[in-house]
Amino acid sequence: MNQILIPPPPPPADDAAGVEVVTFGCRLNAYESEAIRARAAEDGLQDAVVFNTCAVTGEAVRQARQAIRKARRLRPGARLIVTGCAAQIDPAAFAAMPEVDLVLGNAEKAAPGAYLASEARVKVNDIFSVKETAGHLIDGLKDRARAYVEVQNGCDHRCTFCIIPYGRGNSRSAGAGEVVEQIRRLAAQGYKEVVITGVDITSWGQDLPGRPTLGQLVARILKLVPELPRLRLSSIDAAEIDADLMRVIAEDERLQPHLHLSLQAGDDMILKRMKRRHSRADGLRLIENVRRVRPDTAFGADLIAGFPTETEAMFDNTLALVDEAGLSYLHVFPFSPRPGTPAAKMPQVVRATVKARAERLRQAGDEALRRHLQARVGRTVHGLVERDGLARAEDFTEVAFEGLAQPGQIVALSITGHDGRKALARLI
Repeated sequence: MNQILIPPPPPPADDAAGVEVVTFGCRLNAYESEAIRARAAEDGLQDAVVFNTCAVTGEAVRQARQAIRKARRLRPGARLIVTGCAAQIDPAAFAAMPEVDLVLGNAEKAAPGAYLASEARVKVNDIFSVKETAGHLIDGLKDRARAYVEVQNGCDHRCTFCIIPYGRGNSRSAGAGEVVEQIRRLAAQGYKEVVITGVDITSWGQDLPGRPTLGQLVARILKLVPELPRLRLSSIDAAEIDADLMRVIAEDERLQPHLHLSLQAGDDMILKRMKRRHSRADGLRLIENVRRVRPDTAFGADLIAGFPTETEAMFDNTLALVDEAGLSYLHVFPFSPRPGTPAAKMPQVVRATVKARAERLRQAGDEALRRHLQARVGRTVHGLVERDGLARAEDFTEVAFEGLAQPGQIVALSITGHDGRKALARLI
């Protein structure tokens, strides 16, 4: 799975009358939490906390269990409901927790009636039996400047480190017409930027008649929703960027010049043992090809440090990739074995070495970001205001600015400097 992790959530609010949805993991989970919130309201759920869990690492599961126990102490009379990938993969573990009242699978969490009272304490079906995307398209994420649209769910690939297909099932796509209509509604509501998201969005369309491509979907959105100023892609797999998508990148500036790639490693042997479908050279070639047609594109990447069997030389290849590829944003993951995955059975790297390598990668990422920011000093960018004094430029650069602008607006900004983490600018 292509993961962009969001920070662990705060503890549930002590609101005895309301429903709190606590989100762990990726942006897709954040999107789906809005569907959970809407469904819970329709079902009349009251005085409850719903935990939308993540299973990408053992730490994510631990955090969820810890939050559940804390919620019970803070809200002793509330109904505690657990759903998401961790609940899908190991429902028995959560059902065994005395604090938990109901466990829902990923296919059930937004289904009509899911939150109605019943005698069943566990509602988790076989995720691989699900053939369609859930019918829960929603109009944006609560309190966010941009909107996210889930166009795809599940994954057909079996990377050796990843447990997510067992939580999400096989890849399945939302119909193009349905996606376009939702984005048209979002634009009508005033959203200036929409992000296409999913578990493996570059596989979109492979299960639909005619096997359309992600590039064809993007082109259709941009053509049929001309009133939308900005369209952005979430994390994508470098092995599956199609010719149609490359053409749109080159020809339509409304598709934002920022790609976050699921590279995972920069050593061919490690990539092979991960069961990735691209080589080191493939990743570099893709970046070169995109820059050729869209020179202003900034690249981010997921990288795993300390994968089983990784030698110092193999790690050096990954470290060197940061500079060779000209990456600007890194999401670094110290390898964490997940029970049930092939990588968990491989010879493990000593934990202290894993942590040290992850820290070296983060330092390389910090330096790459500083270079990226320095190169933007003196430029004028157009930023989507996320909150007071903070915006995102077209290439996803975070920009702190002086002056007043409403969240959701697109404003012109003159970049005057940076603080190593974000650009500093003034409104024009």
